[in-house]
Amino acid sequence: MAKRKTRSLNIPAKYPDRADRMILGDGCIFSTDCRKTGLNNNILVVGGSGSGKTVSIVEPFLLESFSRSIVCSVTKRGIVNKFIPLLQNRGYKILDLDFVHPSRGNVCFDPLDYINSFADISFLSQSIISGTRRNHNLDPYWDESAASLLNALIAETLMLKDDPTFADVLETIDSLFISSRYDELVTTDLDEKFKFLESKDPLNYASSNWRTFSNLPVKTAGCVFSTLHSIIDSTFTPELRVMFRMRKRLRFEQLANEKTALFITSSPVDPSINSFISLFYAQLFKELFDYAENQPDGKLPVPVHLIADDFATGCPVPLFDQYISILREKQISVTLLIQSETQLASLYGDGPATTIRNNCDTYVYMGSNDLATAQNISVRANIPLKDILEMPIGSQILFRHGSKPHYGQRYNTFANAEYQNVLREYKKRVAKEFRLRQRVRSGQKSNQKNDDANRRHTAFLQEICIRVPSEKSFVGSVSAEEPDLLAQLFEE
Repeated sequence: MAKRKTRSLNIPAKYPDRADRMILGDGCIFSTDCRKTGLNNNILVVGGSGSGKTVSIVEPFLLESFSRSIVCSVTKRGIVNKFIPLLQNRGYKILDLDFVHPSRGNVCFDPLDYINSFADISFLSQSIISGTRRNHNLDPYWDESAASLLNALIAETLMLKDDPTFADVLETIDSLFISSRYDELVTTDLDEKFKFLESKDPLNYASSNWRTFSNLPVKTAGCVFSTLHSIIDSTFTPELRVMFRMRKRLRFEQLANEKTALFITSSPVDPSINSFISLFYAQLFKELFDYAENQPDGKLPVPVHLIADDFATGCPVPLFDQYISILREKQISVTLLIQSETQLASLYGDGPATTIRNNCDTYVYMGSNDLATAQNISVRANIPLKDILEMPIGSQILFRHGSKPHYGQRYNTFANAEYQNVLREYKKRVAKEFRLRQRVRSGQKSNQKNDDANRRHTAFLQEICIRVPSEKSFVGSVSAEEPDLLAQLFEE
């Protein structure tokens, strides 16, 4: 691709103080003060796997954070361990929310903690139901009915339990039993509880939603419950259920009141928690919006910026295309990292994906094999499609609303003196931990040196193992008068 001149970006040469900045490429450093720039701080970063989105965008962003609150989603724990000491030295409160290994973090997330009204219950139920990647051509009746049933079960838990958690809601769902007789309306083991609630207040929210379910024919009710149960099973893993019982809960208002760095760890290979993470994002935005609305100036006291790595690989965040349209006025902003525009459209749909793109005043294109994305960049940059598809590795095109495109190189994070120091200290800590592990392992007997994967697998099997009688014990317990009992047992 032919070299082009860099023009019209007004890149400042120096910053006299240590204000928050955004580094988006070689020589591309911008203020985050929306009043000065006239732009929002939403950034869309598009690049194929291995194009350098994390090291050239995410890590420089953390390096240049001094006063804003940060919510950073990661799949690599190295980033968390690398930057925690730096941010702590700058006065940040560190929150570590680990969805893969909840006990490794220092906070947990329970969606029931943010229920302040019946509208919040409805929002939570809708977010759970719509957060899974289901066939959108299905009859919406089943999802709507499942959400209504979930409304009833959440409300019942809140009304009857002391210090309830979402684990209590899940236990109620797991224990719910529906009559199998098809000649009458629904009969369940929760009927007495809802009758009690109705005796206290005939029009209460829980009973109202429960009647919608209980008045259905048994076969239809079974289908509704099956819809809800399948969503719950795919969303809430056993590890998440344990997390709901943890004591230290995450409070979103902390992000808005003091500079805080919240790291969210997800798995790059286990998609089972993606829908729950989408639910987390939905509640994050809702709570921050509500908190800002209650401020005298309608803004958060401390700006909050979300960095969402692999934003389009999980499940859609409910209402995100609506939220991003009004983020700026609340002092909320996002950096979204995706592999292609097609990926974003496949997750959110063409209309919402276009809305998301249009509300990012900054767009960084770092190369992609996706033809549709390359065609859009070709039109937007007014250069041949062939040049876009043949961009050299390390090159990028930066678009800023109101400025001409900037053709240049991605930021060389490794040449940053502060990053070099961060990396040096991180390597020292890693080496120290490695030597400690080696010392511990060297003291073990050779027959105890199983690899980590085998140890984890063995521990998991021991945890879930249920001891059953051996075949001999079954044989010994069968009397002469019951010759078929053994066969029946093994058939079962």
